[in-house]
Amino acid sequence: MSANEPATAPAAPAEHGRWRMLALLSICELLGMSLWFAANAVAPQLAARWHLTPAGAAWLTAIVQLGFVAGAAASALLNLADLIPARRLFAASAVLAALANAALVRVPGAGAAFACRFAIGFCLAGVYPPGMKMVATWFRDLRGLAIGTVVGAITIGKAMPYLVHALPGASVAVVLLVASGGAVVAALLATFGYHDGPFPFARRPFAWNLVATVVRDRPTRLAILGYLGHMWELYAMWTWLPTFLAAALAARAAATAGPPGAGAHLVDLLAFGGIAVGGAGCVWGGWAAARMGYARVVTWAMAISGACCVAIGLVYAAPLPVLVAVTWTWGFFVVADSAQFSAMVTEEAPSHAVGTALTLQTSAGFLLTMATIQLVPAIAGAIGWRWAFPVLAIGPAFGIAAIARLAHRGRAR
Repeated sequence: MSANEPATAPAAPAEHGRWRMLALLSICELLGMSLWFAANAVAPQLAARWHLTPAGAAWLTAIVQLGFVAGAAASALLNLADLIPARRLFAASAVLAALANAALVRVPGAGAAFACRFAIGFCLAGVYPPGMKMVATWFRDLRGLAIGTVVGAITIGKAMPYLVHALPGASVAVVLLVASGGAVVAALLATFGYHDGPFPFARRPFAWNLVATVVRDRPTRLAILGYLGHMWELYAMWTWLPTFLAAALAARAAATAGPPGAGAHLVDLLAFGGIAVGGAGCVWGGWAAARMGYARVVTWAMAISGACCVAIGLVYAAPLPVLVAVTWTWGFFVVADSAQFSAMVTEEAPSHAVGTALTLQTSAGFLLTMATIQLVPAIAGAIGWRWAFPVLAIGPAFGIAAIARLAHRGRAR
């Protein structure tokens, strides 16, 4: 035995098992997070069933965001990630979210429906963040690529209900129950297939007395502000893109005297593609960050996605291939930087306040999405869907300015 062998031996578990674990966790997140937009894929039918106004229908998504924030805060305050093994927390949360989603098939009215959607968001706080931590225990190098891959799987998972709805004969119950079934499968895979990797995290719990420390720390504050600019755009785009596409195809059908309902399945397919392509964007973001740095990746992603906020209205009446090209380009870049913002915060925040900084970042970001989810349909009601999205470009512009200041500070240091 040579003197160098003991030094290289500990890397063996990561080399031989990490890619299998990455694939497993990606599948788990894809299946579990399909619950997020399951109701959105059949929102017109649910709105008719529960007599929802357009503003009420917007709450089908906004209430999930609120539930997620509440769940993330509760998990952080109770230190659940330290008290419960990750795979058990993931599995229990996925099953409870699946049950709440399946209950939507039978709930009698809007009040019960909103309660179920809140519960889904609350429980998914035990699926999304723990999944990031679980995969990170398997990667020390290439961690940005690994987390970007999992976020990409989450993105595809959120798009999956639209693909299911595009299948012939897919009813409301089918879409909802397929998503719930997928989450149960995710729970089983996590329970029997996952175990922690060789790179566990030091305990960095949330603490109220560290909030002021995080807010006062200028690099951390700028990184979080950049993330808020990103979130201003992201969930409003994901929520209302299908409605925008339906309006665009309906306008095209009216102009060509085609049947108004002929594009229903096409809308679902285009919406699925427009959201799911972000999965490739997340992988690109993780790969690019390792080569050009977090700041440059998030700046490029926000610049392109912000331009698409405006361009999408300009191609509203363009030939379908042009509309699809802009839509899918937007979908690629709108989420490509998502995982990299969290990585930036972990590097910029004071080491003893990383857990608090991440919780504050996530909570503030998802709370902000509730405003733009409500804002976009209000604008559409006033001036039409064609020009409903340019307001979202404010977020990327704000985010780019914050990250530019952060990058300048880094160069000065």
